[in-house]
Amino acid sequence: MPSANDPRQNRLLAALPEAELAHWLPHLEAVEMPLGKVLYESGSRLTHVYFPTTSIVSLLYVMEDGASAEIAVVGNEGIVGISLFMGGESTPSRALVQSAGQGYRLKAALMLQEFSRAGAVMHLLLRYTQALITQMAQTAVCNRHHSLDQQLCRWLLLSLDRLHSKELVMTQELIANMLGVRREGVTEAAGNLQQAGLIQYQRGHITVLDREKLERRTCECYAVVKKEYDRLLPPPTAM
Repeated sequence: MPSANDPRQNRLLAALPEAELAHWLPHLEAVEMPLGKVLYESGSRLTHVYFPTTSIVSLLYVMEDGASAEIAVVGNEGIVGISLFMGGESTPSRALVQSAGQGYRLKAALMLQEFSRAGAVMHLLLRYTQALITQMAQTAVCNRHHSLDQQLCRWLLLSLDRLHSKELVMTQELIANMLGVRREGVTEAAGNLQQAGLIQYQRGHITVLDREKLERRTCECYAVVKKEYDRLLPPPTAM
């Protein structure tokens, strides 16, 4: 059972064979990941990959005029920086901490070395990459075809899956930036969910009151993404 400062709080690290994990441990650096911290900017060369444990990182596409929209979220199920081992070494997205917490990072050179050895590490990371691509594709479909209420429900559920709490610390402005919509739209959508008794929102704190109803209210996109992650990745380690 992983402790609070155990790298195995991250599902990918927990899924490594014992020998591989023992090899990685001396090189994994524990890091604080405060709300709003930018792990890397669009186009920058990656120096590390990150394994969130109690934090959530948002991958954002940033337009030339500064507008942004979220394309995926990464929490304790994954890794931030897949472009490194997929051959790009840089990425057109920005990685921003959307929920504060902790994580671990590994130097880029070591990550490339481990991936190049093939075997269990490479196959695990490729399965995760497939799941992440599914999330990105489904996010694009959802943003085009579903209501803001449904998008917000999907976003809340994806965030909850990556936290051990029913509460998220998140301003409406930040949510609007994530979803690529106006703040007024988020205010209305959050108000609708609160009026329906699904969430309570106050001073940047969102508490989910009824997850079952939240799942019924969202679109099919959440279930599609969750099913793919459950299919491709090992189950969470018991906490």
